[in-house]
Amino acid sequence: MTDTAPRPTVLVSAAKLAPEAVTMLDAAGFAVRCTSGYPGEQELLAAIREHRPVAILHRQGIINGAVMDAAAPGLRVVARHGAGIDGIDIPAARARNLTVTRAAGANSRSVAEHAMALMLTMLKDLPSVTSGMREGLWEKTSRMTRDIDGMTLGIVGYGAIGSKVARMAAAFGMRVLAYDPLLPAGPLSGPAERVETLPGLLRQSEVLSLHCPLEAETRGLIGRDELALLPRGAILVHTARGGIVDQGALLAALDSGQLSWAGVDVFVQEPLEADSPFRTHPRVVATPHLAANTPRGATGMACGAAESIIAVLAKRLPALEGAVVVPGSLPAHLDRAV
Repeated sequence: MTDTAPRPTVLVSAAKLAPEAVTMLDAAGFAVRCTSGYPGEQELLAAIREHRPVAILHRQGIINGAVMDAAAPGLRVVARHGAGIDGIDIPAARARNLTVTRAAGANSRSVAEHAMALMLTMLKDLPSVTSGMREGLWEKTSRMTRDIDGMTLGIVGYGAIGSKVARMAAAFGMRVLAYDPLLPAGPLSGPAERVETLPGLLRQSEVLSLHCPLEAETRGLIGRDELALLPRGAILVHTARGGIVDQGALLAALDSGQLSWAGVDVFVQEPLEADSPFRTHPRVVATPHLAANTPRGATGMACGAAESIIAVLAKRLPALEGAVVVPGSLPAHLDRAV
């Protein structure tokens, strides 16, 4: 006699998931269902009511208390497709005894490479140079760009991504400074020199690259006063989370010449508004939060999230170090291990 019991569902808050992760979940006995596109709350609620998931694999949108309640009592896990968890209401998850995980580190090299690409693009003035070429100009002798060798890079957040940016930048000949109050005291691994205070870092940073999480302590971390501490003509590279930077202050610093360029992959509101000045500002290189979107990065994040779901529902710890953000429904002996 064939068992026709429905398989438990993992709902993906996006239109697709890397095939490797789908295969993992399928082999573990789960049905995978996806929303269409970038889901708003109502679309997520409708999908939850239709599929009654035991886990949400969170790629896009907001997972708040209302979404969690709609999935009760079956929902056990919210697994982030990536490292940033600002799109998940953590207090609400904790209050509902849900496990929240993240695929920390899975996309770190992809994001680090994107940060370096933005940095080089701006130092070499590539947007304006190529625009001049399209307009028929030939600026061989009238245009000067900058050498990356010998410049000072300041990194805020020296985790998996920030430390990789440091190594790449050092290979280009940059002096690398880092500020990260969450790391233990002592010398940092890799080429970066530790700076004890954020103002101390900013005053020396000809290029500033942000790689910290968005938390209460980092929301609005870089505002008007902080940007004013940078050397005049500095460059900002922002591939972390939108709320870390005061966007109005950033635009004002660009308009005044305090900053010469900003390379921005993340924004307070996403998708970015069609009429946002970040789309058209001549000193902004804007990309649509795609720093992690390489085949390796996407597969690593998807498989990390899938493995976390499988592990938690099997009452064991996920393989990725630091994956569990909220222990939630893990057994007591495992809760104490994270």
